[in-house]
Amino acid sequence: MIPEKRVLMKRSLPFLLIGLLIFIAYLYFFVDINEMIAIVKGINLFYYSLAVGVLLLNTVFFSLAWQYLLRPLSVNVPFRKTFLFDLIGSFVDILVPAESISGDVSKVYLMSKGSGENAGKVVASIVSHRILSMIITLSSLIIGSTSLFIMQYKLPSFVLNLILLVVIGIMMSLVFMFLICSKEQLTQKIIDSLLRFFNFVLRGRLKLTSLRSKARKALRVFHQSMEFLGGNPRSLVWPVIFSVVAWILSILLSFLVFVSLDHPVSFSVVIIVYSIGCTIQTIPLGIPAEVGPVEIVMISLYALLGVPAGISAAATVLVRIITVWFKLFLGFVAFQWVGIKTLTGGSR
Repeated sequence: MIPEKRVLMKRSLPFLLIGLLIFIAYLYFFVDINEMIAIVKGINLFYYSLAVGVLLLNTVFFSLAWQYLLRPLSVNVPFRKTFLFDLIGSFVDILVPAESISGDVSKVYLMSKGSGENAGKVVASIVSHRILSMIITLSSLIIGSTSLFIMQYKLPSFVLNLILLVVIGIMMSLVFMFLICSKEQLTQKIIDSLLRFFNFVLRGRLKLTSLRSKARKALRVFHQSMEFLGGNPRSLVWPVIFSVVAWILSILLSFLVFVSLDHPVSFSVVIIVYSIGCTIQTIPLGIPAEVGPVEIVMISLYALLGVPAGISAAATVLVRIITVWFKLFLGFVAFQWVGIKTLTGGSR
């Protein structure tokens, strides 16, 4: 595990630097860097520390939502493991330029290995968790936009079009995911196509017969698990509550950063920018954590929504320090801990 981690970081570093260079170039040409630095120097450390604490709480509640999706499926593991695996998933997501895929795959592997349960159950819990997150993001965009409309705040046409584009994209993704969850034959065809593709890329090195057999078994368990969760709405109550709390904490984090700069902004503005930023971050653009493009979009959106450019840039940088770099550090520590426990035979 340790050598794989080093290779992962070594391969991701050049792409990460590219993203940072793009962001620095944007700041140089479109933002007064001296003004931004002066604003950052005047930060209120008390409120910024609160924002860091909110991130930790957000991670706890996000992991709790996953934990309470695993329980009804009889995947019984201590919350400590769920929390660590979630941090590692975030760590992999940040480093591997395939956001929304790489982290989930690592979580499936770790949880299946750590619990001894069929991977289909774990996949069902993660897919359900992602569907919940997408529905909450979609709802937050609608709520944030509606609240600004009620307050008679005229949204710039670019922002309005971007919101509509993101809403349509999320709705299409949800329809696709619901089809995957309900149509076993469709999912089987997709998996078979992917296996044939990877076998072609690897020049026939895959054991297709064995892999197809394992995939079908896991797929059967996956659909059974999804049917169970869908047929037992009570089992979704706590995951929904924990997911909503995690989302509220995410919004609060950004709000506290603006407060730390002595420039509080409307919750509706934060909701819109945060929701669009999260959606863009799930698009695999080839840059770890989408560093560069996400910051540029966030700064631009805040500026279009009436926040001064210097404040927008300073707040975005400070938010991303917490949500990317600090989270990367936490994931690295979790990666180290799980690696050490595995190497010493204490993974169970």
